Amino acid sequence: MDLKHLKNIIILSSGFLLLSTAYGGLQTIQSSLNPEKGLGVASLSVVYGCLIISSLFLPPIVIKKIGCKWTLVISMCCYVSYSVGNFKPNWYSLLITSAILGIGGGPLWASKCTYLTVSGIRHAEKTGKDKMDVVNQYFGVFFLIYQTSGIWGNLISSLVLQQSPSKVIDENATYLHCGANNCPILSAGPSNSTSSSPGIADNIRYTLMGIYTGCGVLAVLLIAILLEQIDLKDQKNEGEANDSTCKTLLGTIRQLKDIRQCLLIPLTMFSGFQQGFLSSDYTKAYVSCTLGIHFVGYVMICFGATNAIGSMLFGKLSQYTGRIALFMLAAATSASCITALLLWRPNPNQFAVFFIFPALWSISDAICQTLLGALYGVLFDDHKEAAFANYRVWESLGFVIAFAYSNLLCVSVKLYIVLSVMLLGMILYLVVECLEYKKRSKDDQNTSEMTNENTSIELTEQTQKNAQ
Repeated sequence: MDLKHLKNIIILSSGFLLLSTAYGGLQTIQSSLNPEKGLGVASLSVVYGCLIISSLFLPPIVIKKIGCKWTLVISMCCYVSYSVGNFKPNWYSLLITSAILGIGGGPLWASKCTYLTVSGIRHAEKTGKDKMDVVNQYFGVFFLIYQTSGIWGNLISSLVLQQSPSKVIDENATYLHCGANNCPILSAGPSNSTSSSPGIADNIRYTLMGIYTGCGVLAVLLIAILLEQIDLKDQKNEGEANDSTCKTLLGTIRQLKDIRQCLLIPLTMFSGFQQGFLSSDYTKAYVSCTLGIHFVGYVMICFGATNAIGSMLFGKLSQYTGRIALFMLAAATSASCITALLLWRPNPNQFAVFFIFPALWSISDAICQTLLGALYGVLFDDHKEAAFANYRVWESLGFVIAFAYSNLLCVSVKLYIVLSVMLLGMILYLVVECLEYKKRSKDDQNTSEMTNENTSIELTEQTQKNAQ
């Protein structure tokens, strides 16, 4: 790996690590941190709703106007505002900063993907390596570093919040309605209430928000000072730079004319469904319902740690196994976890099992996050910004749907939904691979015919010269 490019990838990954440590930690505890009239959950809904709109319209314009680096800097500042809004949260301050975060999220993730893909392709062209292999490795390095934010964000909140009064455990709680049997109506009953959470003192809130805000500011400074700007003018889509603002604005929507993009939508949404279920339903219906909410952070740390290792491993392994085999591994792992969760009746005596499920599920998430992002970059090389904007839109829509029905459906129904989306996504992904295989075969055939034709012409000319 080129040292210069590797340095930029590490700087970019470290910036995202700091930023996600703050936001990820806040997202995990948001419903407990701001429970008044569902303020915390409402803020997350606003975040992902604005993120969809942002991803649809802003990335192509912002990236072309100011470049990847400064798009990252400005977008990260939007994330920092959310931490600031949590110092003294109310409906105005928190929802406004949530909207700001969502607006900045679209350009942030699109510029990150563009930066990694362009760097990987340029390095592959210089060294003569396969583009997909290099891009996969770059995404693997990124997610190796980035996914550890799940460890640090939850660890910070656990260490700070443990200074709050301990929650009250109901010794007579029943586990009959925990797990797949957990339903909104049933879990609302008093017999299934496992705990009551005391309020968080202002000084503890200020300490936690101060740490998270500091992480965000460090991320902004790291990218602004150390990350090198990457020139996009020499890319294949440079002619589009002169498009009108209106056409550029609609570039993300026009990307849907590509049949491959449409076929990848269910798999992209599955990534959001899967993460949404784990962070909201698994932690609530399995962990909190059985062990107590104080174990949620540790479970998510387990997920983040194994996810980080898996991201690096599968990014490197893909060049030996190919991406199809790894996607099938992700499908098999997810299907096995979903089936087991439908059948398992959680019990505190099975303590280790609560950590095994997120560890296994992180395998599927690591593959989807790493290889799906790289796949978008290579398949849609001519329209990277629009493609990655679509990636973020459909993944965010998966989050929005998962959070929207969280308090409406039983956990068993949610598991069946996640399984259905996964199966549909994997089938359509295989269709994309078939289309790409046919395209490559046709290109190889045309190249072979052209080579044979040139050889034939050269032999004819040589024969004529010999005859003379």
